[in-house]
Amino acid sequence: MAQSAALIYSLKRALKSHGFTYAEVAMELGMSEANIKRMFSEQRFYLGIFDRICQLMGLEISDLAKMVEREQQSLEQLTETQEQELVTDTKLLLITFLVVNGVTFHEITNHYQFNEPEAIGYLTQLDRLGLIELLPSNRVKLLISPNFAWRRNGPIQQFFTQALRNDFLNAAFDQSGETLHFLSGIISPASREALAIKLKQVANDFMTHNHSDAKLPFDERFVTSMILGIRAWKPKAFRSFRNE
Repeated sequence: MAQSAALIYSLKRALKSHGFTYAEVAMELGMSEANIKRMFSEQRFYLGIFDRICQLMGLEISDLAKMVEREQQSLEQLTETQEQELVTDTKLLLITFLVVNGVTFHEITNHYQFNEPEAIGYLTQLDRLGLIELLPSNRVKLLISPNFAWRRNGPIQQFFTQALRNDFLNAAFDQSGETLHFLSGIISPASREALAIKLKQVANDFMTHNHSDAKLPFDERFVTSMILGIRAWKPKAFRSFRNE
């Protein structure tokens, strides 16, 4: 994560922890809420505005920089062996997914088929792996950095890729809040790069909603997946007809 993006992410987290909404920030700064949301979404700030938002919380920009430094010392990636340990036990992988997405111990035991001793056992494994710190009363402190990611082509990514092929795409995508678009054309590398940048922004927007919705009751949230991808590709059946 670039340093500027990390600072903006820390600013967003600080606002949340201090109980500020975008609407309240906009009112304090004499701006529209839409402008505030756009700055966070596009990750573009004037230094003076950034500083004024910090001042609302009694912070200096240097305080955010220290927060970023602490977060960057957190776990960013598991080893391949650690990921393999997770995928060999589907229940452990499920609890990992839930905990990383802010689901509490009581929400896990209330909504999933885990009794308390079993759930504690799995959380203890995650504590040993360094993903979390298991606190009194079965509270969880995440020890992963904001840019934590599964290993590229590692065991967990392969697990979800297989599920994508066999399960995710096996649907009509005709329910409320669902959509599927497959497009294929002939465009330039420059156009493909421009579209890839836009897809990355959509991915950032997804994670922004994921973080902001974490404060909602579990009954008001639903496990949701989205796939974004673009590359130079044509069906294998077409390739033999191309003059090389």
